[in-house]
Parts: sequence; C-alpha cells; structure tokens
Amino acid sequence: MVITKEAVFKKIGEVLDPELHVNIVDLGLIYEVKVEGKNIFILATLTSPTCPFGLVIDKKIREKVKKIRGVGSIDLKFTFDPPWDLSRVNEDTKAQLGLV
Repeated sequence: MVITKEAVFKKIGEVLDPELHVNIVDLGLIYEVKVEGKNIFILATLTSPTCPFGLVIDKKIREKVKKIRGVGSIDLKFTFDPPWDLSRVNEDTKAQLGLV
C-alpha cells in the first residue's frame, strides 16, 4: 500500500486543538508533510511558543498517523519560524470561530 500525503493530512485533520476544538489542519498548524516510502516527516507549529498543549498535540498527531497502514517512522518537528497567526486559518474555520 502506498502512503499518500493526502492520507497523512486526513489523519492529522482528526486532531483537535484542545482549546479551540477545531482541527489543527484547518487552523493552519501543519506547515509541511513529506512522505518518503513508509516514513513520514511533519513540520508543525503551535498557536504560541508557550502553548500548554504542545505535548498533547504531538502525542495525538503521532497516534493518528500511526493508524495509517504501513507507516514506518514519524519525524515530527515543531517550529515557530514563521510564527503562527490568524492568516493561516482557512475561511470556514474563521467563520466557525466568529473571526469574520
């Protein structure tokens, strides 16, 4: 079975931000996903460097991606460059959060 970038994004999209209760893909917290055979690289961020839920989000991303059949290693990195801001949130999510 070939693992696709889309399949990885779909699984990551099942992870909700614990405070906002919106999935982290729609919040724009996932900067990059690479699939190399069975190995996955994910570059993500948090809403702030002091986010108290970083470890929870890390754990949930790994748990969801591991459910994809055939996944090998998961290299998950968090960055704050560039820092997250509301421009990364999709329009439907902004409306859901009352930001438009």
